[in-house]
Amino acid sequence: MELRNKQRIFLSVFFFISGFAFSTWASRIPTIKTFYGFNDVQMGSVLLAMPVSSLIGLPISGWLISRFDSRIPLAVAFGINSVALACIGLASTPLLLIITISVFAFTMRIFSIAVNTQTITLQKYHQKKIIGSFHGLWSSGGIAGVGFSTLMVAYAVSIEAHLAIVAALCLAVTLFSFPYLLKNDRTSQGNKLILGKPDPYILYLGVLVFFAAVCEGGMFDWSGIFFREVLHVEIFTYGYLIFMVFMALSRFLSDRIIEKIGIPTTYVLSSLMIVAGIGLSVIFPAVWTVLIGFSLTGFGTASVVPMTYALAGASKKYSPGLAISIVATYATVGMLVGPPLIGYLSHAFGLRMAFVAFAVSGLLFIPVSRLFFLHQKAQASDQPQPVS
Repeated sequence: MELRNKQRIFLSVFFFISGFAFSTWASRIPTIKTFYGFNDVQMGSVLLAMPVSSLIGLPISGWLISRFDSRIPLAVAFGINSVALACIGLASTPLLLIITISVFAFTMRIFSIAVNTQTITLQKYHQKKIIGSFHGLWSSGGIAGVGFSTLMVAYAVSIEAHLAIVAALCLAVTLFSFPYLLKNDRTSQGNKLILGKPDPYILYLGVLVFFAAVCEGGMFDWSGIFFREVLHVEIFTYGYLIFMVFMALSRFLSDRIIEKIGIPTTYVLSSLMIVAGIGLSVIFPAVWTVLIGFSLTGFGTASVVPMTYALAGASKKYSPGLAISIVATYATVGMLVGPPLIGYLSHAFGLRMAFVAFAVSGLLFIPVSRLFFLHQKAQASDQPQPVS
């Protein structure tokens, strides 16, 4: 088999299994909330540990990518992440829970920057766009993880056993797949962060992923709770599952959609689908209408992060790894703001009305993306033209 195809396959394995692991954690949040007796504000405060830890991991991840081949921090971070996942299930006090969640989020951020750096590098060896398919596999892993979690919940398997099984699987995949990842991808240029006035190119992309992270992260953490507490559905993973199914579908189709209608129109389409999906769920809170609403929201949200990271990787100022790391900082702040914000809004106005925040975030894709493409156009027109 051709080397690049083999590297693509094993990189795909990491995307799939990391989606499986993350959705395993996210789908068990209602179980954790019930076990500790947290109210919405307390649950939101506990979830705050994830983006804070992820934010701490960002500068470290950028440094690691500049010092080593990206496959090394990728594998080490994911190995530690797997152990942290198992420890979440074993935590017996709120303090231990917060510590294990923090390690889980910290290592997930390092893994995320490393694995996305690999995709940007590998894309250079393929004529067709392939980045969206990787993120589609992450969502597919998420679907599989939620499906497995649904079985665990239905058969009353303890959270300790559930998370330990998934952690063991992740460790096995890491050991097996590591030798086949892309090697010698460390770059010597564009690895230094230039302080001063923010680069508008990176700034607009960062703001876009900020709003995407508010939607995506908030839906990960609160969709199951919405089904349990607003719709009173016993198998609460249905909401998260349908969201992940349509995220996966969107990401597998995103490369084709972008080739047909272009990235600017795709941002607008994503925005309208999120607004429609959340609006339907809030105005008509019944099981079937919310399933349709969460489907639209998942489809609309999914393509924003991969196509924004792809644009960041084309930065003229920074290397792909550092550009993605900077843009991911905004995403982490979105994760920092989103889930706790929903908890606080829910405490004040009810969970149903709190979901309106996702619609507002989605709507803002339109003006921000327009500003980005106007800047990109102005930047291109400023380039010196070749003399004929």
